[in-house]
Amino acid sequence: MSQFFQIHQDNPQKRLILQAVEILRKGGVIIYPTDCAYALGCCLENKKALDRIKQIRQLDDKHNFTLVCRDLSVISTYAKVDNQIYRLLKAHTPGAYTFILNATTEVPRRLLHPKRRTIGMRVPDNQIVLDLLDALGEPIMSTSLILPGEDLPLTDPYDMRDALQHQVDLIIDGGFCGMEATTVINLTGDVPEVMREGAGDVAHFI
Repeated sequence: MSQFFQIHQDNPQKRLILQAVEILRKGGVIIYPTDCAYALGCCLENKKALDRIKQIRQLDDKHNFTLVCRDLSVISTYAKVDNQIYRLLKAHTPGAYTFILNATTEVPRRLLHPKRRTIGMRVPDNQIVLDLLDALGEPIMSTSLILPGEDLPLTDPYDMRDALQHQVDLIIDGGFCGMEATTVINLTGDVPEVMREGAGDVAHFI
C-alpha cells in the first residue's frame, strides 16, 4: 500500500519533501506532479525501481527515459552539450519540454536507447519537484504517468491511488498540474526535431 502525501503547490512542506526523498533513496517508486502532468519517478541508479516503472507502463527497451533536473548545472554530467545547444536549453528551461540529447558515460546503460545512446533531459517549472530535486541532490529518473492503452496522463491523485496504490510507494497530491505530456525535442541532429507535440510551444523549434 502506497503512502499518500498532500503537498502545497506553492509552499511545499519541508517535512513531507524530506520524507519523499527518503522513500526515493530507499529504492521507492513515486508519483509526483510536474508543470504539465504527473510523472513516475525513481533514483537513477536503482534498477529494481526502474523495472517496476517499466512494468507499470509496459515499456520496452526502446523507451527514452528522462532525467528530471533541478537546473542546467548538471546537464553536462549526463549529456553532451555544445554552446549552441546550451543556449537553446537555457532559453526554454524551466518549462514543459523534454530534450533528447546524446548521453555521457555517466548515464546507466539501462536508461539509454539501445541503439542511439540518447537520454531525455528536463527542467520542470513546479515548486514541489524542484524542492524534491534540491533535497535529493541528483536528477530523478522519470516518465509520464500514462497507463497502458491510454493516450493522456492520469490527472487526479485519487484515481492514481485507486489504480496504483499497490504498485508504487508514494503518491504526491500536488493539485491539478495539467493533462498534457511534455513537448519532446530531439537535439542530437543538425537541427532541432519535434518528436512529440505536447504542452510546450513548438513554434520556437520549427
